[in-house]
Amino acid sequence: MHAMVWAVVAAVLVLLELTTTTLVFVMLGIGAAAGAVAAGAGANIVVQFAAFGAVSIGTLVFARPTAMKRLHGGPEHRQGIDTLIGREALVVEKVDAHDGRVRISGEIWSARAYDGQTEYEVGDRVDVAQIEGATALVL
Repeated sequence: MHAMVWAVVAAVLVLLELTTTTLVFVMLGIGAAAGAVAAGAGANIVVQFAAFGAVSIGTLVFARPTAMKRLHGGPEHRQGIDTLIGREALVVEKVDAHDGRVRISGEIWSARAYDGQTEYEVGDRVDVAQIEGATALVL
């Protein structure tokens, strides 16, 4: 096969990867690029396909898992009320196991003690441990 054919195959595979986030097509595209290099170096068709196969398998087995972790396993991006977990809150109405009010980021939230026992007085600073519906569980 001609090096240009391998290059086109590589480009098509990389473009297909844009429709997914699996990194399979891009790894096959790297293999096709290896086939293009082999063809450009004058290797016969068997060596070209061997280069394609070896590099494709190598990238799928060794490079892809690491790349997937970096692509999808980065820092967790919290959204909505999950961003409140871990924030400091100011008690504005006594908080106990059943009721209370806290100010979180300028907003008043109903609150309860996370452990169901502790009581927090007005002016105490607490941390948001969990959100249940519209109630902050604090400690």
